[in-house]
Amino acid sequence: MRARHTWFVSGTDFKIAKIDEPERLVFGWANVTIQSDGSPVVDSQRDIILTEDLEAAAYDFVLEFRDTGVMHKGKAVGTLVESFVMTPEKIRLMGLAPDGQRVGWWVGFKVDLDVFKRVLAGELQMFSIQGTADRVEPVYA
Repeated sequence: MRARHTWFVSGTDFKIAKIDEPERLVFGWANVTIQSDGSPVVDSQRDIILTEDLEAAAYDFVLEFRDTGVMHKGKAVGTLVESFVMTPEKIRLMGLAPDGQRVGWWVGFKVDLDVFKRVLAGELQMFSIQGTADRVEPVYA
């Protein structure tokens, strides 16, 4: 699958990983393309997003949007405060061991009080990035 700008993925890998209560900040993986064991992530539509497409989509999001809603509808209730796309090249350049590292997009959002209460209550537990993409069938050599 080749992403245009944004996409949707769901699963346990996208649960909120860190909460900063005083600042109403939530952090975690928005998307993972390669698990720490080296296997690709298959999303709920049985698609695989290429790391370079995820990276381009993440940059587009940061440049063009930065705001988030709840459950893909309604007004903006949060703003992006942190965004980092972990790629194999960046892992190498940072001097990290390549094995055991996930490849994907880590994000942090400052959210409004009502949404933050829902996060703390466990009602909102993960990130879900909405969007569209062009499906490209795999080419086998």
